[in-house]
Amino acid sequence: MSGPAIAIDVEGLTKSFGTKVVVDNLTMRVGRGRIQGFLGPNGSGKTTTIRMLCGLLTPDSGRGSCLGYDIRTQQDEIKRRVGYMTQGFSLYRDLTIRENLEFVARIYGLEDPRGAAQRALERLGLEQRADQLAGELSGGWKQRLALGACILPSPSLLLLDEPTAGVDPKARRDFWDEIHHLATQGLTVLVSTHYMDEAERCHEVAYIADGRLLTSGAIADIVARSGLSTFVVAGPDLDALAERLKRKQGVDMVARFGAALHVGGRDAAALERIARDHGGDPRQSWTRDAPTLEDVFIDLMNNKERTGA
Repeated sequence: MSGPAIAIDVEGLTKSFGTKVVVDNLTMRVGRGRIQGFLGPNGSGKTTTIRMLCGLLTPDSGRGSCLGYDIRTQQDEIKRRVGYMTQGFSLYRDLTIRENLEFVARIYGLEDPRGAAQRALERLGLEQRADQLAGELSGGWKQRLALGACILPSPSLLLLDEPTAGVDPKARRDFWDEIHHLATQGLTVLVSTHYMDEAERCHEVAYIADGRLLTSGAIADIVARSGLSTFVVAGPDLDALAERLKRKQGVDMVARFGAALHVGGRDAAALERIARDHGGDPRQSWTRDAPTLEDVFIDLMNNKERTGA
């Protein structure tokens, strides 16, 4: 059993479906009361990992504990203490908000289902919509209802699988404000996301691809370990410039970010020379900048494609 300061502790976690290895020798630890971002491309194994953590799937190999309970042998104990928010809206669309919350409260055996549902309505600002059918809600309100259902039984851990996909920016901000509020109360959160601004609101992040962990830790540490030097290029004809730079030795990463181009490499001196060589075009400006988390992830994926490692 893991120590009291650790909420999730898995080592060598592996899961296959048929001949496809979906999660491959994954090792990860998450401290209690922390918000852990879980990132990776579609099909990278995030959802399968989350389902193993909450006891819905059994790993083929590896060991692990969740809230101190073994993920192989104590799955029922884990399920009683974890709130799991799936990618798709999983509550009953033909029930009202209040009816959904009362149903969840009864499923968990809470003493006062009506009172628990009412408190959840008040906390999440849903009182005015309590008698509205869940299926009629917008994406942001569905998300708020789903989060309310997750925290209704007072879990110790939240597992959130891309909870803000397709939700407007204000609803995303409100959602994350609530997540941080819950974390200050001691709740541990593992959240998968594709949004870099959300990743940067996490205490730590883990990035996986093809079921393998590529990097993890605090964002500042991940960026520092990458060894990237970065320039931001602004001006016209950036697409043509990007194609030329991709063939340059010393350039490890080229990516378009809006109206600018990010150019990165681990050989700082070589990158400086490239910047000087291309800086003669008065229409384009080259500015040294600190690498972003997204720069690092793009570089990791590029390196994985080049080396297969």
